[in-house]
Amino acid sequence: MKQNINIILKDVLQNIKPSKKELAEIKKILAENLKKVKENIRSNRINADVFVGGSAAKGTMIRKDNYDVDVFIRFDKKYKDTLLSGITEKLLHGIRFQRIHGSRDYFRAKVAENLFLEFVPVRRIKNPRKAENVTDLSYSHVNYIKKKIKSEKLLDEIKIAKAFCYANSTYGAESYIQGFSGYGLELLIYHYKTFMKFVREMAKFNIKGDNKIVIDIEKRHKNKARILMDINAAKLQSPIVLVDPTYKQRNVLAALSAETFEKFQKTCRDFLRKPTDKFFEPEIINLSRIKSDADKRGYEFVLLNIATNRQEGDVAGSKLLKFYRHLCVETARLFEIKAKGFEYRKGKTARVFIVGEAKPFILITGPLISQERHSKRFRNTYKNVSVKNRRLYAKLKVKTTMENFIKKWGNKHRKKIAEMSITGILIR
Repeated sequence: MKQNINIILKDVLQNIKPSKKELAEIKKILAENLKKVKENIRSNRINADVFVGGSAAKGTMIRKDNYDVDVFIRFDKKYKDTLLSGITEKLLHGIRFQRIHGSRDYFRAKVAENLFLEFVPVRRIKNPRKAENVTDLSYSHVNYIKKKIKSEKLLDEIKIAKAFCYANSTYGAESYIQGFSGYGLELLIYHYKTFMKFVREMAKFNIKGDNKIVIDIEKRHKNKARILMDINAAKLQSPIVLVDPTYKQRNVLAALSAETFEKFQKTCRDFLRKPTDKFFEPEIINLSRIKSDADKRGYEFVLLNIATNRQEGDVAGSKLLKFYRHLCVETARLFEIKAKGFEYRKGKTARVFIVGEAKPFILITGPLISQERHSKRFRNTYKNVSVKNRRLYAKLKVKTTMENFIKKWGNKHRKKIAEMSITGILIR
């Protein structure tokens, strides 16, 4: 088994590494754009410097259809935080970009067919406590990883871990993914030393109750109890608490949700049980197979496109995911949901499917029997009324399809749906 896994990982590594030609092209285009920004900084006499962050700087980039490279413009403390995005916009003169709104606006530029640069304004800080935005810590993160991880073998282990998570939709701290950040995975592999050790440890851990995996690589705290006391409680909701080696009050994996982690654990267990290179290939929802399986079992299959008017990326993705979850809760009132799926790949739309079966009946809760006027009205409205704990209940048979329910529910709650920033629900 061990030999088999080693062969698989060796083949995977060859497939996920960007080619020398790709890396050379990225380096060339990056240099051209950095030159423009630096020239603009000089000509505008701005006290700032530029550094490349993310996987491009750390040597942990994996092959993708589209590459994103983070470029941080680090400003002197004399500039007000509210002015940083505006100044950055001026410094991008000569580069076509899109402004992305956030806690601090940044800029996304398509500089080649499959290469995007994200220009992010940050503060030049020495003390992490003075960070006004999490991106202000990026310079420290890059330097820490470059200092600690120098061996090619460890860099390769990180690439394998990133490819594994990316393929199984658990890579990314965005609110519509709530998964592992790139920096988080780099630290985890540095801690566990190999991808396989990481997978085995994650697979066996039980996160039920208040159980958490707590990791303090640089031993910044005295013990686990101290970690849970020192870090903000709101940042301790994740299944893994990973102390940032550059700032001990920060949990690097605060964005990781229990739902995403459980999905990741299942993938780890499946991989350990039957390892194949398929676990490193991007997850594709096979709708035809899902529908065919639903038909065989006598279940209903509904496929929808949902759209939002919010900014594409994290904002749009989170709005679409929130609505999808709300729709599933509403649908589950009348139907047993057998399978469901959400797929967002940028833009302002998401694809959603639900497989379900109508419940035999739903139970309607009525008034207390002591409320005579309401009880009389309830009995006149419903048949099959029963009494339990001095309260009336009625069994109501489900007589609609899931598709019709979603249509009627959508028409009835148009105002509420619009308030959720959803502009369209298309049943396909």
